[in-house]
Amino acid sequence: MSYIETMQARQSIRTFETRSLSAFEIEQISTYIHNEENLIGPFGGIGKIYFVLVKNNVTDKGIKLGTYGFIKNPQAYLVGSAKNEKLALVEYAYIFHRLVLYLTKLGLGTCWMGGTFSRNSFEKEIQLIDDEFIPCVTPLGYPTGKQRIFDKALRYVVKADNKKRWDQIFFHSNFEEPLSKEKSGSLEIPIEMVRIGPSASNKQPWRLVLSEDQTSCYFNIEHTPNYSSKLGYDMQLLDIGIAMCQFELACLELQLKGSWVVADPQLNVLNENTEYVVTWNVKK
Repeated sequence: MSYIETMQARQSIRTFETRSLSAFEIEQISTYIHNEENLIGPFGGIGKIYFVLVKNNVTDKGIKLGTYGFIKNPQAYLVGSAKNEKLALVEYAYIFHRLVLYLTKLGLGTCWMGGTFSRNSFEKEIQLIDDEFIPCVTPLGYPTGKQRIFDKALRYVVKADNKKRWDQIFFHSNFEEPLSKEKSGSLEIPIEMVRIGPSASNKQPWRLVLSEDQTSCYFNIEHTPNYSSKLGYDMQLLDIGIAMCQFELACLELQLKGSWVVADPQLNVLNENTEYVVTWNVKK
């Protein structure tokens, strides 16, 4: 399965089979996270991701990991740490989502969790340095193929299957003109992969502006006021890292070369909650 097909097929999984991960999958995951090349982000940083096996949600250290009932029968968790800074969070999410998609290709279920887990319990399991914290985790396991009533209700509440239209989140040249697929040129599929990507509470805060000549795509975020203020960090910055990952992997599969750069084009923003983050420059 290609990455584009994986992005199109992936869903958040919260209920898993009770069987343990196979030795093959444990080896594949361990090999992935111990290969530094897989942990390099778009700004040159190196991510930290820990692979934690569990039995009845208890680790080998005897620590019970709390998810407030949102997850059933996880066989493992992937846990990462990062600094609570804008670009560090964006980069962390990019690296973490690339791993999530790799796991999906292996046939494993995952679910981004940013606010519905006990950070204290997970912090006891991994080693954090003073200026780091755990932005998010994902449980791992084999999907049951059958959702709990709880899972269905949660997907309904966050409108998980309702994605915003192109004209609501993508723009041409500036924020005044919506971007049509016809004007997106070779970047139509990468931009569509951004649209269908996962985001916290399905808020879909990404706002992309494609330059007139289609050589630059500006990634902006429209913050939902006070969305994650109680957690002490801007969770929606993770959504931009996810969007960047979806976009770049699609470009790579389509052999569309480009690179990331932070260079604010100084566009007139949509509103006071909109903020520039990064630019994808197409290589001719």
